[in-house]
Amino acid sequence: MKALTIENVHKVYGDREAVKGLNFDIEEGEVFGLIGPNGAGKTTTLRMICTLLSLTSGDIKVCGHSVTTEPEEVRKIISYLPEDAGAYKDLTGRAYLKFMAAFFADGKECEKMVEEAIVHSKLGDRIDSKVSTYSKGMTRRLLISRALMSSPKLAVMDEITSGLDVMSAYEIREIVKGLTKKGVTVLISSHNMFEVESLCDRVAMINHGNLVLCGTPDELKEKFDAKNLEEVFVKAVKE
Repeated sequence: MKALTIENVHKVYGDREAVKGLNFDIEEGEVFGLIGPNGAGKTTTLRMICTLLSLTSGDIKVCGHSVTTEPEEVRKIISYLPEDAGAYKDLTGRAYLKFMAAFFADGKECEKMVEEAIVHSKLGDRIDSKVSTYSKGMTRRLLISRALMSSPKLAVMDEITSGLDVMSAYEIREIVKGLTKKGVTVLISSHNMFEVESLCDRVAMINHGNLVLCGTPDELKEKFDAKNLEEVFVKAVKE
């Protein structure tokens, strides 16, 4: 079974078509990259996948469940970390995780979920400090731990290292690399082509709401006679 299948998806806002008949799928256990210039339709696509926006036509299935007819089932097996996600700054990291875990479980199951999230966050003693005292990297690690605490089948992450320093970005990428070993399929969207090339098994690019390329980084570099994925991106946009 595919982790994600997008079938002839359209999204129309008034007289503007933001997504125009999109088709691609993601295998279970993949790290898949979705790239494209600003305004290409990436965020709209991610929000439709996560049931935050309705489709105008077509269908999206997450592990066989349709976002249109089975949105509640999709929400049980998916997590979404948008670029601008934040945590409650007046709470400690531990209190924030407890608050969020209560939406998914209670009792001992909730406690176990929180403890596992704390381990994944790698915040050490700082887990009991207020989120307002965290660096951007620490906050991002906390948010990723929150996104994974429900053991999602598909984790959707937008600009996971945006604004982070080199060490923090490296640590976040290492966390993402380890997710597939835990049975999580990962969909990331990023403008950082180095990040996409180093993390992703396959990459799809959207431009003006259309899918313009899809393949492994090596396949795409060969197709466009490019040295790296950044060069692929530039050449594809110009076509």
